[in-house]
Amino acid sequence: MTTFAKMAMTSSFTPTTSTTTLSIFFSLFLILGVAISQAEARAFFVFGDSLVDSGNNNYLATTARADSPPYGIDYPTRRATGRFSNGFNIPDIISQQIGSSESPLPYLSPELNGQRLLVGANFASAGIGILNDTGIQFINIVRIPQQLEYFRQYQSRVSALIGEASTKQLVNQALVLVTLGGNDFVNNYYLVPNSARSRQYALPDYVPFLISEYRKILMRLYNLGARRVLVTGTGPLGCVPAELAQRSRNGECAVELQRAAALFNPQLTQMLQDLNSQLGSNIFIAANTQQMHIDFITNPQAYGFITSKVACCGQGPYNGLGLCTPLSNLCPNRDLFAFWDPFHPSERANKIIVQQIMTGSSEYMNPMNLSTILAMDSMA
Repeated sequence: MTTFAKMAMTSSFTPTTSTTTLSIFFSLFLILGVAISQAEARAFFVFGDSLVDSGNNNYLATTARADSPPYGIDYPTRRATGRFSNGFNIPDIISQQIGSSESPLPYLSPELNGQRLLVGANFASAGIGILNDTGIQFINIVRIPQQLEYFRQYQSRVSALIGEASTKQLVNQALVLVTLGGNDFVNNYYLVPNSARSRQYALPDYVPFLISEYRKILMRLYNLGARRVLVTGTGPLGCVPAELAQRSRNGECAVELQRAAALFNPQLTQMLQDLNSQLGSNIFIAANTQQMHIDFITNPQAYGFITSKVACCGQGPYNGLGLCTPLSNLCPNRDLFAFWDPFHPSERANKIIVQQIMTGSSEYMNPMNLSTILAMDSMA
């Protein structure tokens, strides 16, 4: 029972309380009750790469995994879960913020069945990108066409549980998170010198090609019923410890990868605006995660970090080489590091990012932040 409901049951009214006051009170109670029940009922679906993968790759024969220590060292269970984090990742923190009973389970988890299906599902898989040839070195990963096919399968499973009409309503009212694009540069275009994609496209031509392919993915998602879709841009790709270790002489961000992010993110936002105009509704919400990262990368001390260059877990320059393993250097206080491993933010950095997603200004969120969306939807 909500606090408001308890107040409604225990509040006493004197005989002089007006009928109007009572009417207003109980009308407000009913409105808030509906809003709360809608928030509690909202499912959450996640698509994308390692920034949002909660463990699907645990069930695959691939090197793109995070299911061994020290991953998960600060997770409530203190065990590695498949999240590329020391603790919670972005979907976990969004789930907490929107009042979900739990974070959506990986779709490949055998525990995702029965009533837990109604919470939603996480389809993300580390290593994937917009393009199917991204991350080929990881071999067995759930590429985006397969993630969308799993979403279709999910709806069939839920229809058997609650019926087709209720499933359609659940999907239409759900929040959807999509995080793609970084690997199409890091693990494709710039993976090796003179890569196949870099021979095929100059960077200013490659980015519009990615955007056009991304648009097809988002329209496929829309056709599968998604109506509230949060789309994150790439971070500042050239500033992660892995790129500093390989491409930086004095700790400066890698110029070419920064150029890629600077081209990609504005074009992504424009594409989302165009899609919304075409569809006649704010279906797609752009999250400027590049700026969110830049804030604490350029001034880590202002956010309570001692460094935004050195990863907490890793080896080599900036702890940016190779994987995070039990043999890696490991910082004693993860909250002081902006990056957990060579590529991924720490749990604390993820919390800063989600706070901007929830309440950030138009500099960070377009056309509106997630708190505004939730408030609008609760009144619909």
